[in-house]
Amino acid sequence: LELAPPDERSSGSSSSGSSVRYQHNDIDRRPASTAERQRCFDNGWDIDQPEILQQWRDQEPINAHSHLLSMVLGNSETIPVAESKLVLGQWQSVLLVDLDGPRNRTVGIQLMGYQ
Repeated sequence: LELAPPDERSSGSSSSGSSVRYQHNDIDRRPASTAERQRCFDNGWDIDQPEILQQWRDQEPINAHSHLLSMVLGNSETIPVAESKLVLGQWQSVLLVDLDGPRNRTVGIQLMGYQ
């Protein structure tokens, strides 16, 4: 299953000569760190059992492209409000882009100001 294009950082070849491997999409190598293993256990996945490990891998999305696109798009915005309305230009709008879904999301809004 190839949902994202190959990433040179996960192939082991690097023009920089770095030995660091980017393993996010290498699902057969994950969980890749002690912290990721602990998150599995904390969320009820006993990944020491091979069949449970495979179930976790089957549900884990191959989504490195989503993380990279979110860095390009950004994940927050500051929009002025005047007289209880967003202050947007004629051609401006606010978009919520889901790069890794669809799935249920929680959107946070923080209002700051004075009266």
